[in-house]
Parts: sequence; C-alpha cells; structure tokens
Amino acid sequence: TAHLLLHSLCWSSSSPSSVCKSAAAALVQPEFLRGSPHRKHPGVTTLKTIRLPDGLQRGALTAIHKSELKDLSERSRRLKNYLWSRKRAAEAPQLREKAVELEERWMAEEKQRQSDDQNFEAKIRRKVLFELRKTTYHWTPLRYDAELGVVFMAARLAGGYAAVMRALNEIKKRDPLFAPRSLLDFGSGLGTALWASHTHWGDALKEYVCVDASGAMNRLAEQLLTGGGDTDTPLVKHVYFRQFFPVSPKVQSDLVVAAFSLSELASQKEREDTVLTLWRKTNSYLVLVENGTKEGHQILMEARDVLLKKEEKVIHDSRRPVVFAPCTHERTCPKLLKQPVVPCNFLQPYHPLPLPGNADWEEERFSYLIVSREAREAPGEREGVEWGRLTAPVHRRTRHVQCQICCSSGELKQLAVTARQHGRDAYRCARSSNWGDRLPIINTEEDDAPPDQP
Repeated sequence: TAHLLLHSLCWSSSSPSSVCKSAAAALVQPEFLRGSPHRKHPGVTTLKTIRLPDGLQRGALTAIHKSELKDLSERSRRLKNYLWSRKRAAEAPQLREKAVELEERWMAEEKQRQSDDQNFEAKIRRKVLFELRKTTYHWTPLRYDAELGVVFMAARLAGGYAAVMRALNEIKKRDPLFAPRSLLDFGSGLGTALWASHTHWGDALKEYVCVDASGAMNRLAEQLLTGGGDTDTPLVKHVYFRQFFPVSPKVQSDLVVAAFSLSELASQKEREDTVLTLWRKTNSYLVLVENGTKEGHQILMEARDVLLKKEEKVIHDSRRPVVFAPCTHERTCPKLLKQPVVPCNFLQPYHPLPLPGNADWEEERFSYLIVSREAREAPGEREGVEWGRLTAPVHRRTRHVQCQICCSSGELKQLAVTARQHGRDAYRCARSSNWGDRLPIINTEEDDAPPDQP
C-alpha cells in the first residue's frame, strides 16, 4: 500500500521529484522511533500526575486516623520545610580551613591597627569560635518514633513515592526486558520504594528487603502493607524488614534503592562507605534519589564520583559501574561548573494524601542517579543519533523548540530545534518532550558546518 501511494503521488504531481522526496520522508520512519509515534518516542520517561496505590493510601489514612494527632497539618508542613532545607553536616577539614582563614584575616587587621592589647590573639580566637558557631549549619540526626513517623507520612509519603516512581520508570521504559526478582531498599522509611517497584514490576519481584534503622518506621511500613484492613494479610508479599544490612557481602539484589537516605548520614566518609556497600549489593541497577536542592544534587554527584573513580580493595563483582541516568556522560556535571550553581533536578506532579489543607495536586522536585552493572544501549543509541537530557522546561515556539540539553559530550547547550536543521522527526519529538525526557538529536552535516558555509 505504501509503495502504491508513493507511486501515485509521484506521477500525479507537476513536480514529481519533490513530491516523491516528501512522501518518502513521511513513509520512512527513523530507526530510533522503533515504530512509536513522536509523542511517545523512546526518550519520553516523564509520567503524568501520580496517585498513590489504593491500598497504600487506605493504609496511610487509617494509620493517621488512629493516631489522633493534633495539629497534624501544621506539623507536617513544618517537617516538610525542614527536610527540604536540610544540609549536610559540616566536615572537620572545612571548619578548620574556615577558622584559619578568619583568624589570619582578623590578626592582620589587628596588627595594622597597632593595638597595645596584649591579649588580642586570645580574643580573636574566641571571636572565630563565635563566628563558626553562628554561621555553621548545626546538623542533628532525625530520630523517628511512632508519632513522628505519622507526621512524616502525612508530609512525605506521596511526594517520596512520586519521585521513586519517576526514577524507576527510566529503567522500565529504557530496559523493558529487565524484570527484577529482588529489591534492597536502604533507608526504606515507609516503604515507598517497595510500593513503587511493585507497581512497575508486580509479581516478578519475589523478595523485598527493607533496611531502616528506625524500628518505629519499620512497624509503620509493615502496617501500611495491610492496606488499613483488619487482617494481617499483606497486599505485597515476601517483604522483610531489617534494621541493619544483610551480613554477607556476596548476596546481591537485582534492584537496589536508596531514596532520601544518603542525606541523613552524618559524614562524607559514612556516605562513601554506604554507597560502596550498596554497589556491592547491586546485581543490575542502583537507584539513588534525593531532594532537588543544591545539597541533594551535590550528594548524588559525590556518590557518582565514588562509584566511577574509587577502587575497592576487595572486588566481589568485576562488572564496572556505568551511569545510566539522568547523565548522558561520565564527565563532571556541567551544572556544577556554572556560576551560580543550579542543581540538576526534575519535577513530578502527584496527588497528595486527601488531608485537610492539602491541594488536589503538587509537584515533587527531586534529583536522582541510576548506575547499572553493565552498559545497556538504549534503542536508537547508535551512530548518527545523539541522545541528550532535557534539564530545564521546554519552550515551544513557532517553528522551533527552545531546549536546554545535557549532551553526551558533557556540555550543557541551549538549542533551538527546528525541522530544517535537525529533521522533521527530531523536531516533532522535541515538541512532544518535557523537562526530564531524553531527546534524540540527529547529527547532520549542516550541524557541523561553519555558519558561512552552505
């Protein structure tokens, strides 16, 4: 049928060659689309507004109702703001460096004034200590008891679930043959990662190991599995809660997740050790999710450097780590090189729990990192096609689309995608893409030619 249509178009036109070319272009789809329409091209991984699974929402509302906590709306709002603004604990070398800098500056100023005060050195040291106490972020560990766990549930259950769902969807979309049999969730909290994994892969998962230091959180997460019912029968089976990592370093899980957990560790050394432990326990994919703040993004980039650059003394699995998403390269993140630094983050709309004071929908701003055990070539990632990551909102204009793209070269580019320069298919894909999707940029000779050449 296609050949007959092309033949009739060619011979029924006053300019047959031009019609033949345009008809052929319309009929021959580029390989990277894999038969998909442009609006659902392989780079689209963003999700529409996410709802909690019915059982999880019922279980959460039941637990909140039973707790009878007063001022829950205000307490959950304050906790959400506190968690968003949370920073890493200051490291001792940084504090020493800042103290030396302040002391040297103030000593020089005092000597210029030629003061007769014999105790000025002791006074300056006291002044330095006062300044450090005043300006240093005072990090303290969060201890979740049963009551704070309920407040956390009201504040973060839906948003945390939405972020993990979106991160895991990157794997589901780009590696459709991946069907994990086991999940390890570090810092599992209320179990959002197990629910998100179950939503994506269902009965393929045969074992869920949830590790959280808080016994109260583990008990609350176990209650949520019943969906608020009177029986103890869980809606998701084969879930095991632990307060410590499984002992054996050789036991691996197909999917390992740590969502909003690295930021709750006390030091950079502890984060590095934890990331390496998580990687040792990863058979296929390691997924890290944090708040979409400068702190969250920096924590993930530090984890990325640890995995790519640090050599372990004992290697139990020789397969090297490969950055799967969202980065399109393994170079330094270009967003860290620009001033002022803007974190690489993404937005996921979701429906919060139907509680007093909550809107119908909200947006979760998050950063994430996915590392795989071996290189997995996504469809279309071959010669002639470069996939970039859209790292800012897409602006659709007349006959062009304004995009900010993180390219495989490690550069952050502002690109105006047009049908003339990049091809009709790439242009239509750009118009159908959103912040967080990957965009196919077909390399053409015109792209590489200097502006003064045809």
